[in-house]
Amino acid sequence: MSQTEKLLEKLFRHVKQQELADLTRRLISIPSHFNLPSAEAGVVKALSDLFAAEGISCRLQPVEGGCSNIIARLPGTGGGKSLTLNGHLDTVPPYDMPDPFAAEVSGGKIYGRGAVDMKGPIAAMTMTMIAFKRAGIKLKGDLFFAGVLAEETNSAGSETLIDSGFRTDGAVIGEPSGKEYAVGHRGLEWLEVVINGKAAHGGIPEHGVNAIVNAAKFIMRVQEKVVPRLKSISNPLMGPAVMNFGRIEGGTQPSTVADQCIIQLDRRYTPEEELDAVIEEYELILQELAGEDPDFSGALRRMDSALMKKYDHVPMETSPQDPLVISIKEALEKVIGFPPVMTTRRGWTDAAIFNHYGKMAAVVYGPGEITRSHTPGEYITFGELAEGFKVYALTAADYCQLD
Repeated sequence: MSQTEKLLEKLFRHVKQQELADLTRRLISIPSHFNLPSAEAGVVKALSDLFAAEGISCRLQPVEGGCSNIIARLPGTGGGKSLTLNGHLDTVPPYDMPDPFAAEVSGGKIYGRGAVDMKGPIAAMTMTMIAFKRAGIKLKGDLFFAGVLAEETNSAGSETLIDSGFRTDGAVIGEPSGKEYAVGHRGLEWLEVVINGKAAHGGIPEHGVNAIVNAAKFIMRVQEKVVPRLKSISNPLMGPAVMNFGRIEGGTQPSTVADQCIIQLDRRYTPEEELDAVIEEYELILQELAGEDPDFSGALRRMDSALMKKYDHVPMETSPQDPLVISIKEALEKVIGFPPVMTTRRGWTDAAIFNHYGKMAAVVYGPGEITRSHTPGEYITFGELAEGFKVYALTAADYCQLD
């Protein structure tokens, strides 16, 4: 039996697969989406009680609205790197999902809102901490679990955590990633462009200024000048810069010249770009169109719904040669039995906050497929939970070092 097999065998003597599944079901059964007054408080209480019962020290960190992050710690014996296992405790609302909190089991799958995004990964992280504690296996470096709030809205939890001075050498962010891992992703900015016109009766449109028509001019100019240029901006860890027009709204009725049209767009940018320059590019197009047509009037703003209090949704970029990346890559290969893929197709995650603002090595890896996130049929399998547990345990053992 190899050292890896011996370690996993010992840990699994203390944490059974059923226990992983039971904790996942327990967390799913506690609603924690942003439409609830209690938000994530119920999940924080469940995890706090669990850590207390297992003799693992944890503390609550107030964030906003009376709710708190939860930070648990297994102290190391000294001389090793410190590692944070991080997951967000909130989910999106259930929307039209049937029985979203029943945590039903069928065919080796656990169904429910948050099953894969990301209460299953949180259960795997939590049970990793518990397994080391129960087995009496000491690590040289400190091992933390940081359960944070509001990732699905404004990332207030991770922003508060890092702004408070919390730091470890590395962090694994447990967003579902299948059998892949990510060391980079693009930054995110949501912009709103308001085009103003002049209302008039539809029978005499020449007496007005049609904001919808001018919005179309803006969209076409962006398509001509911005979109082709983005294809030339690419990063090997996260792919090309991209943008998307996601929403447009204007006018009141067919027989009235629209006096306003609102365009909302999503812009994903790479470390090769500065955020101010990203925004300025659209502002210059508005100025250009206004210079060509005195009836053209438009203004741009960053959308409040995508703003944090202090931080921006910056890119995340960790060196593929960083010791944490090597540790998780090797752990994943040992568990799945083949070399894992480093994906560049990754949406924005809290990893950027740990990496950019916390100056910590960060890797995104979590059990389960992201394609199931936010869907009516969201689920995670028993096998995926076990895979996540094993990968987190082996990563901690290698990165923090066994005593």
